[in-house]
Amino acid sequence: MIVKSIIMLSLFFVPLGIIISGAVTSVWVLLALYVVVGIGTAGIGMGVMHDALHGSYSKNSRINKLLGYSMNLIGAYDEVWKIQHNVLHHSYTNIVDHDDDINAPSFLRFSPHVPKNRIHRFQHFYTWFFYGLSTISWVTTKDFIRLKRYYDKGLIPGKNKYRNHIFKIIGWKMVYYSYMLILPIVMTSFPFWLILIAFVCSHFVTGLFMSLVFQTAHVMPNTDFPLPDTEGNIENDRLIHQMATTSNFAPKSRILSWFIGGLNFQVEHHLFPNICHVHYRKIAPIIKETADEYGVPYLSKKTFLSAVCSHFSMLRTLGRIEMQPVPQVAEPVGAPHV
Repeated sequence: MIVKSIIMLSLFFVPLGIIISGAVTSVWVLLALYVVVGIGTAGIGMGVMHDALHGSYSKNSRINKLLGYSMNLIGAYDEVWKIQHNVLHHSYTNIVDHDDDINAPSFLRFSPHVPKNRIHRFQHFYTWFFYGLSTISWVTTKDFIRLKRYYDKGLIPGKNKYRNHIFKIIGWKMVYYSYMLILPIVMTSFPFWLILIAFVCSHFVTGLFMSLVFQTAHVMPNTDFPLPDTEGNIENDRLIHQMATTSNFAPKSRILSWFIGGLNFQVEHHLFPNICHVHYRKIAPIIKETADEYGVPYLSKKTFLSAVCSHFSMLRTLGRIEMQPVPQVAEPVGAPHV
């Protein structure tokens, strides 16, 4: 984990340092360096920050907190992410209106329980473009929008804490934009519009890669999209629910697994999010054997490509099937505050 963290942070900061130094004069070199920054951003997001904010990077909570700030260094805000991911996604996986990973703008449909419109029939073609733009919303508006929504839901207690989060988000984003945009514009001879294009290219790489990794784990033809009953209860217990709504891919690909923080073992991660991802490969056979013994689904695709193809197929299906009604239930209660 230490070696990986150094490599991923270096992939992010070293190219930026080269750009800010003013040593780059070629447009293509500038674009290439920003692409490397995008790869480093994805690596930090999946291989460093993800474990740290789950509290699974180290047994030392201070180390987890310190490395969790790497989320802020790549443009997002750690406290909002912990609510969105740790609280909502892991508690209400694939449950419409509660899991923000499947709550999407009206032109995207990630659940059969979301209203269908005409444009959805083409979403298996255009969704990939919006995946590439997804992390741009991270570093611009999404943190503010989600913070307000989580405050309204009671997930952030007290106006003072809410206001403190707003100031922290603004502060962190000012730091981020200083080395991603302002310093490159000031310290190089490139026009600002070219730096902006390179910045967007960097995020497109990050957004596409990270979206594919996370979406192919849950929006798949064989994953469930459970609905609560009228009292807000889900039929299965937590572990069975995670098994039914989550899918692995490429379990034998060590290189891919290393880069994406073991998130090809999403089943293992959702069952044991407090375990560092370097152990997923070792516990996976035990989990599969136990699942087979008790007749519990253990979903997995052999390769990343086959998982992406299945996700493409699921997007196409969701663009065509009619909406399945959702029972009217109260907001979930008892979710931990962050």
